[in-house]
Amino acid sequence: MPCHLGITSMSLGRCYAGHSFVHKLDMAYTYGYRGIELFYEDLVDMAEQLAGGDTQENQLEAANIISRLCHERGITIICLQPFAHYEGLIDRQEHANRIEKLEFWFQLARALRTNMVQIPSSFGPASELSEDMDLAVTDLQKVADMGLQQNPPIRFVYEALCFGTRFNTWEQSWDIVQAVDRPNFGLCLDTFNIAGRIYADPASPSGLTPNCDEAVRNSIARLVANVDIRKVFYVQVVDAERLASPLVEGHPFYHPDQPARMSWSRNCRLFYGENDRGAYLPVTEISRAIFQGLGFEGWVSMELFHRRMSDTDAVVPRELASRGATAWAKLARDMKLRIEEIPNGISRFAASL
Repeated sequence: MPCHLGITSMSLGRCYAGHSFVHKLDMAYTYGYRGIELFYEDLVDMAEQLAGGDTQENQLEAANIISRLCHERGITIICLQPFAHYEGLIDRQEHANRIEKLEFWFQLARALRTNMVQIPSSFGPASELSEDMDLAVTDLQKVADMGLQQNPPIRFVYEALCFGTRFNTWEQSWDIVQAVDRPNFGLCLDTFNIAGRIYADPASPSGLTPNCDEAVRNSIARLVANVDIRKVFYVQVVDAERLASPLVEGHPFYHPDQPARMSWSRNCRLFYGENDRGAYLPVTEISRAIFQGLGFEGWVSMELFHRRMSDTDAVVPRELASRGATAWAKLARDMKLRIEEIPNGISRFAASL
């Protein structure tokens, strides 16, 4: 299976900034993207525009519309995401509420013609999340078993966020995937979140963690030695900018209720190879471990979070789609990827790189 270019729908502009899903999808098509991770926010935004507003019935109708729009452009819906704040909740009534929500997400997934839901590691307050990994595993086994009962079955892809409360490294997420031990439960490897924990510290004057280079070398060695490539369902490749000053109180991105890494993640990610914009993470080394060390082939998503996405400038979706396509061409060249041929009629603006 060759590598396919994807992007998260909100990475082409936030809907609350006036960037419609249809326009973002057209920009994805224009610049050669073959798949999208559908951000739930975009589905809700479309439902809100239907008569009656944001109801479950309208969300299902929006899912059908989105599925049709994607089909018309030859774009696959890689997954619906994020099914967040789920595993390890201390409040078991809230856990039950999440399970009820998931039942509806299964309906949405069927309407979208996708077979995958993404679960990021929980990043809520520590007071709400158990320290017991066994509870988190049991919770995730529950959703995996529910997914297996669907027709067609639903897969889950778990990703450790670098600002996750209990689980924030790829090693922890891999331990969880192995412990869950279900055929439909796998891993998302994200270059930003891997490096964002062990290499970068946006609250430090240097932007780095102590012994960061050694930490990356050791982590990459473990990744290649231990991860079963069959359990990597897709990957995300992005970088991030080194800040001019530490992200502490007084910084423009500082938020008292968020870890520094969360604020940095939401404002400062960059596409692969954007060194001219301040990218500094060891994304090339991590990507080499994923694509050459593990031999990954499949969906490669450019999941960007950046303050530019919230700008109301109408050019944002085209600008971000273009930058992502340029990054993809660089990544494919640097990693010597075997990539999917783009059908006739689809532009490939970055082909000359």
